[in-house]
This record gives sequence, C-alpha cells and structure tokens, in this order.
Amino acid sequence: MKHWSTNFGSSPAKYRMHWIVVLLLLYSASITIVAANGSSAYDLVKQTSDRMITTLKNKQDELDKHPQLIYDLVDQIILPHFDFEHMSRLVLGKYWNRISADEQSQFVEEFRLLLVRTYASAMLEYSNQEISFLPFRNDGNAEDVTVRTEVEQKGSFPIPIDYSLEKTGDEWKVYDVAIDDVSLVVNYRSSFASEINQSGIAELIKKLRERNDQALKSDGK
Repeated sequence: MKHWSTNFGSSPAKYRMHWIVVLLLLYSASITIVAANGSSAYDLVKQTSDRMITTLKNKQDELDKHPQLIYDLVDQIILPHFDFEHMSRLVLGKYWNRISADEQSQFVEEFRLLLVRTYASAMLEYSNQEISFLPFRNDGNAEDVTVRTEVEQKGSFPIPIDYSLEKTGDEWKVYDVAIDDVSLVVNYRSSFASEINQSGIAELIKKLRERNDQALKSDGK
C-alpha cells in the first residue's frame, strides 16, 4: 500500500520528489491567492506555477550558497495560503473537540512546522519536471474544489497530484493534497490516532515539538 511517511520527520525519496512539485505549486499561488471575480482555484494554480519555477531558476545560485533561505521563502509565502486549522481538524478527527483550545492551538502550530520543516528542502531538488493540468469541472459557484494535475517522470508513468481547496470569502486555501491517490490528511489522521490512543494528545504534541526543535537546530536557525 502506498502511503505518506508518518514518522514525524522523514520521507522516502519518491515522496520527497512528489513534494517538490506540491510546494512549487503552492508557493507560486501566493502571487495571486486572492481570487478575483470569475476566477477559480484552477486558474490560480495554473497561472502562477510557471512564475514559481522561474523564481527558483533565478535564485538558483543564491539558494546553492545559502539553502536555508528556502525556509524563509516558505514561511513568507506558502504558509498564509494553507488552512492549517482546517487541516488540523481533519487530521485529529474526533479528537479535535476532546482537547482544550490551548492544545488545539499547540497542535496546529507544531503540525504546521512538521510539514514545512519536513518537506521544504525538497524544493531545492526541482529539476524541470513537466506539469500537466487535467480538465477542471466547476459550476462557478462551488466553494470546495479539487485541482487535478499530473507530473511527468522520465521512463515512468506520470504522478497524479490533486489539490483540495476551499473558498472562504474571496480567498482560496489548500486543506489537503493527495499524491498517487493518497491523502496527506487521511494518512496523518491514521498515524496520529494511533499515537493518541497509546500516549494521549499531550504526548503527541510533545513529540512533534521535539522533532521540530531538532530540525531548527540542525538548520542553524
């Protein structure tokens, strides 16, 4: 069975490569994330992906010398366009309403850092993969949509990557990503539920915090 890595800090090489493209598209969406009248999540992701690829190419020398700068880019540009609270609610499922507001806030922050610190460095490995956008169905009034893409791979089948976005007001935000039909939210929900059943939510948050602190130290930040 294919799955995301759920050991709080590492990802197999195959899924690191998948995340390269995920982060490229989400990062690029920052330029025009506020939806104009008549625009769609599809338009948003499609029109801005090329801009991010260009940005990475233009900053290649700078990133080669100072790769840790990638984290600043993620912090400044990607994070405002994820709905981490929505993602956290989905990941914790039934446990979300069983914990305090303070624990909810702590979990959202540590989960956010987990995703960023685990996968942001994959952006540095981008090597000109081609991205195809599949037909998009939307009646123009939908507030929850999926943008479907495929990433071409040399000598192999294309990798499907689907983005789930929700519109709140005039703003589209990503709350889930599925790679090869495997949902980030569903995979982490299973992993975290097992941890909570064994040790409780406080211990889960503690482990996430320890992993994130280790990552910060190793990055020299």
